[in-house]
Amino acid sequence: MVNVNSCMATTLEDCLIELGGIPASRVRLSPPPGQATLADLLAINRADRQGLFELVDGTLVEKGMSYEASVVAATILFILKTFVARNGSGLISGADGFFQLHSSTRGPDVAYVARERLPGGVFPSQLYPELSPNLVVDVLSPGNTKAEMSRKRLEYFHAGVEVVWIVDCVNRSVAVYTSPSSVKVFGEHDTVDCTQALPGFSSPVASFFADLDIGIEQA
Repeated sequence: MVNVNSCMATTLEDCLIELGGIPASRVRLSPPPGQATLADLLAINRADRQGLFELVDGTLVEKGMSYEASVVAATILFILKTFVARNGSGLISGADGFFQLHSSTRGPDVAYVARERLPGGVFPSQLYPELSPNLVVDVLSPGNTKAEMSRKRLEYFHAGVEVVWIVDCVNRSVAVYTSPSSVKVFGEHDTVDCTQALPGFSSPVASFFADLDIGIEQA
């Protein structure tokens, strides 16, 4: 992984490669890459109405977003929240719920934190808590790159996340990672579960994408 010093010492092109080959338009140059702090992240996410930013090795990086991805993420959040609400096992958060990991502060599109992971068993008081979710869900947007998502997965698992879902709206599939390299892909006609992080949960993958078909039958 890139660290703050390497990002400060290299060209912007090199920094973009280290960040996962993302486009320069997603990187804030003020503060300079490698010098941004958590306070800078809090400030920009409070003030900016154009998007949400993550803090990656001292660099403010705009989250890849799209309306399609947002709709699918909201559906997954609702399905997970409905399940969790039955037993009160933990908390479900959305894309503006950020977590301080080891080298980055990330905002997964959806995340589940079991009650057992809450420090002292109480709701965290930090705006961006130092907390590792059990499950994170990222829905791919057109601006995301393979290298970027690979880096995210490494960060998640390094921080203690148990399961990572990468949701693909184009292929209508869910790639379920239980480690950075252990993955199983579930298609639209499959049922996905989450035994490791959320025992008892299962859902048809097609349910995640149901809203994308609105109006098709009438056309």
